[in-house]
Amino acid sequence: MPTAKTSPAGSGKEPRGAVSLTHPERVYWPDAGITKQDLADYYAIAWPRIAPFIIDRPLALLRCPEGIGGPRFFQKNTWKGMNAHILTLNDPMENADAHLIGIHDFDGLMGLVQSAALEIHPWGASPDDWEKPDELIIDLDPGDGVGWHAIITAAREVRERLGLFGLAAFVKTSGGKGLHVVVPLKPGADWDMAKRFSQMLAREMASDSPERYVATISKAKRHGKILLDYLRNQRGATSVAPYSTRARAGAPISMPVAWAELDSLTGSAQFTVSDILGRPASFRTDPWKDFHAARRPITTAMLSTDHD
Repeated sequence: MPTAKTSPAGSGKEPRGAVSLTHPERVYWPDAGITKQDLADYYAIAWPRIAPFIIDRPLALLRCPEGIGGPRFFQKNTWKGMNAHILTLNDPMENADAHLIGIHDFDGLMGLVQSAALEIHPWGASPDDWEKPDELIIDLDPGDGVGWHAIITAAREVRERLGLFGLAAFVKTSGGKGLHVVVPLKPGADWDMAKRFSQMLAREMASDSPERYVATISKAKRHGKILLDYLRNQRGATSVAPYSTRARAGAPISMPVAWAELDSLTGSAQFTVSDILGRPASFRTDPWKDFHAARRPITTAMLSTDHD
């Protein structure tokens, strides 16, 4: 029963885990040949970067015990027999029996790996204040027929519009088809205000460029257009974490990137576990190093329609 004691080469030091992986040779991504041990090794490299986004906050997990080709289920609550390093969080608004999932350290992350969590989806708030989100997400989800350059253009427009409100914007690949624009918030606004603000921004973009964007989920209206999905910004909703793997072919990662890098990217699934394991030194540059220092609040004045 090998122990997941791996070391992030990108940082020069590796966390020494106490979690034993059973069946470390189990293949989770058959097309890429990525095993459970490979996933543990990747997260050891990524740990200093991913930790602030996943520790001490509610998590939902996409678990695939037999790998991406087998059964999968989206887990939002704790389960019987889960790894001892995975925490139980109690949502004050929910039934006392409906415990949420959390982790506090690297061993917790290795517990998720042992549990075949191939995707990690955190809340946009922490138990420090369940009712006040500390980030905002606009998910740019392209319909059929949308080119990659159009998605990049949309992300830059979101950033520009956020800048008019004095809000910083950071970008990452979704690891699927699109891009996520993420806003670090100083907690203050409640969930309703965060949702109203993001809805306003999405609807204004869709109104100004109806040939390019939609702000409604209806598939019938989406061909050739980008959905500006603002619904991640409501209580209990989740979005895939920065640096999380995706349960998709190739073992892609939802990878933070610098805005200046966008034009050099070829697609949302460009970054993979194999890439990072092969070139861990590429993690030495952090494109989101200013994320936490850039936190600003959403205010009631921002919800005014007169903000030109």
